[in-house]
Amino acid sequence: MIIVHHLENSRSQRILWMLEEFGLPYEIKRYERNKATMLAPPELKQVHPLGKSPVIEDDGQVVAETGAIVEYLVDKADGKLGAPANRADALRYRFWLHYAEGSMMPPLLLKLVLSRIPILGKAATKKIQPMIDVHLDYVESELSKRPWFAGAEMTAADIMMSFPLEAARSRGGLNESRPATIAWLAKVHARPAYQAGLKKGGPYAYA
Repeated sequence: MIIVHHLENSRSQRILWMLEEFGLPYEIKRYERNKATMLAPPELKQVHPLGKSPVIEDDGQVVAETGAIVEYLVDKADGKLGAPANRADALRYRFWLHYAEGSMMPPLLLKLVLSRIPILGKAATKKIQPMIDVHLDYVESELSKRPWFAGAEMTAADIMMSFPLEAARSRGGLNESRPATIAWLAKVHARPAYQAGLKKGGPYAYA
């Protein structure tokens, strides 16, 4: 049985969605953020030294980092939602799988942190928004060409991209001015597996 160490309002919601897509049995151990700092509780450090979520345990193996967990689960599911057979689609798959956390999340996270700084934070976030807009325009242009990030079918790359785009919808300026991206988000949120993961995961501010 896979154990998912699930932190509220975090990247770990993607893992619940993925497990539902695969139909793999799993158990959830829930953690609440510190109300003052919004950080993960110290109990998570008992699971992994970094004390971050998501973390999964499977057959005695502890796996951390969302991208690593996603790749681990694709392997466990015999390649389902993995790289497409088409070479160009496979390259897009790998790009978006890593782009989600490597390129898109940093400016979104920076904007969140700066927004919590009194007075100076507002001015600083205005300088970050153009950086985010570059990413949002790029995503919009790509989703205008194909229904899913890698091609004609949904893959794990779409699961990875869900959190940064949900965060962008919440605090990064993503709105109806980018209709292809908004339509993609609506399509993701309508999936039965997504809804099942959401129900099991508890409160999630970004859906």
